[in-house]
Amino acid sequence: MDATTQQPLKLLLLGGTSEATRLAKDIAQMPGVAAVLSLAGRTSKAAPSPVPVRVGGFGGVEGLAHYLVQNGVDIVVDATHPFAAQISNNAIAACAKANVPLLAIERPPWQRTARDIWIEHAIAEDAIAALPDAPSTVFSALGRSAIPLLCAKPQHRYVIRVVDPSAPPAELPEAVVISARGPFRTEDDIALFREYRIARVLAKNAGGDAAYSKIEAARALQLPVHIVKRPDIAKRHTVTTSDEALSWTAHHHASRTKRGV
Repeated sequence: MDATTQQPLKLLLLGGTSEATRLAKDIAQMPGVAAVLSLAGRTSKAAPSPVPVRVGGFGGVEGLAHYLVQNGVDIVVDATHPFAAQISNNAIAACAKANVPLLAIERPPWQRTARDIWIEHAIAEDAIAALPDAPSTVFSALGRSAIPLLCAKPQHRYVIRVVDPSAPPAELPEAVVISARGPFRTEDDIALFREYRIARVLAKNAGGDAAYSKIEAARALQLPVHIVKRPDIAKRHTVTTSDEALSWTAHHHASRTKRGV
């Protein structure tokens, strides 16, 4: 089969991160690769995509495996958030079931420095429960899904940063919700923390540069950070950057071209 009739390499990109956005832009410029970007649909402010977008879940492992087979997907790149453990574990199982190669972009977690005041927790509920009983102002970067969990410690005033606008629950009448999308700047977060007199920070160890500013701001102001460790994900082939994922995709495309598929 010659190059003019060769079928494109079909790639499913599981997205929702800045790495996925960058990879989609690069793949859109790669001849012979047809990519679909899959988003969970948890935010309404998805960044524009240069490749077709699919929104919503697949229906677990079986549903994803069926999608891969029915759509003739050749490779899958998992560029979901480090805390999206369910879809990542489902992708591992589904790709094994459908015999489709899988690569995950796994950004390195943030590392504690000597000047950081970190209290690490396994889950968000533990981080909130560990807040002191005395009322204070707490900055939450745990995400929209964690807002109801803050009601476990309603005596605090919460400043909550999320992507989509969201009304705080009635149990937290003094809560302030800030709708914003990163990347954020350290100097801006320092100013924000000072403006609201933040005493503690709730955060997930997401890694990357886009949201690291809150960690740097807390370090500069010597504020304690209740940080949630990453969930467990089964063993898989990983890289740390979108550029490495692009090279992996190009390798599969070249191999496929040599076989004349």
